[in-house]
Amino acid sequence: MSQDILVLIEHLQGQVSDISYVMLAAGRVLAGGTGGKVNAMLLGHDAKKLASDLGADEVLYVDHAALKDFTSDAYLQVLSGYVQENQPRAVLMGHTTIGMDVASGVSARLGLPLVSQCISLAGDGKFTSQICGGKIMAEGALPEPVALVTVVPGRYKPDEGKSDKAPKVAAMAAPDLGKLRVRLREYIEPEVGDVDITTEDVLIAVGRGLQNEADLELAEELAEVMGGAVCASRPIIDQGWLPTSRLVGKSGLSVKPKLYLAFGISGAPEHAEGVMDSELLIAVNTDPNAPIFDIAKFGIEADMLDLLPVLVEQLQEVKE
Repeated sequence: MSQDILVLIEHLQGQVSDISYVMLAAGRVLAGGTGGKVNAMLLGHDAKKLASDLGADEVLYVDHAALKDFTSDAYLQVLSGYVQENQPRAVLMGHTTIGMDVASGVSARLGLPLVSQCISLAGDGKFTSQICGGKIMAEGALPEPVALVTVVPGRYKPDEGKSDKAPKVAAMAAPDLGKLRVRLREYIEPEVGDVDITTEDVLIAVGRGLQNEADLELAEELAEVMGGAVCASRPIIDQGWLPTSRLVGKSGLSVKPKLYLAFGISGAPEHAEGVMDSELLIAVNTDPNAPIFDIAKFGIEADMLDLLPVLVEQLQEVKE
């Protein structure tokens, strides 16, 4: 068994996902206790350039045409073979659509324990995971000898997992990927709705804390005053109060505004995945333990319905 930490790098359309850098930061903390290295596994085709700023001791690069775009079948074959042969102390994957797909498959194929929704890791091998949408924190020690871990954003910042110096890149031969059961035929971008929230500089986001559709008008008034747009988490979309083009998160869109104001949003991993690129995130929630405060730069424990009218009034006065 090795004491090294392996991080599976996620990338899409030629861009490394922020969760990859978050995992590298977490892996560095864990490796500080094991005494091992932090190795990043990069799977792709003509994608070696993506390794340039990865904060890893070594990047294990597998180049194959079948790895140009993500398919769980191809990733599963490569990662399972490596883990079985090298037995790293821990394998970190994002708690994302990609990471969960691969992690569950590796766990089932190799019979390895899986720690999901991990928010932090310590050098002594202890982990903290959030369950029940982040309402409960579970702590424990990583199972031995090999543990699979899916990581959620929050505790570590993407910049902590980046490096100014290009890491060592070691080419790895790909296994036989000629008989894949799943292949990606086409990547289809979601249709843009009445507003393209991915291009907005200011987003006013509302979640489960908004109990009545009529109160949505308060968020729309604030968005109008600030020159932004209203978006939402899954509960609002499921109610039919806003179109799916306004959905932020794992099953919706990833956004990167200059300002993201989150009102009544708990901050579950599914939503957090879509807002990690925001330059400034401010959260408003009545629950002081809401996970959204873990990723927000600023936060206030307050009722959104009390705060929204005050903000609109104050901003209108400033503009006048």
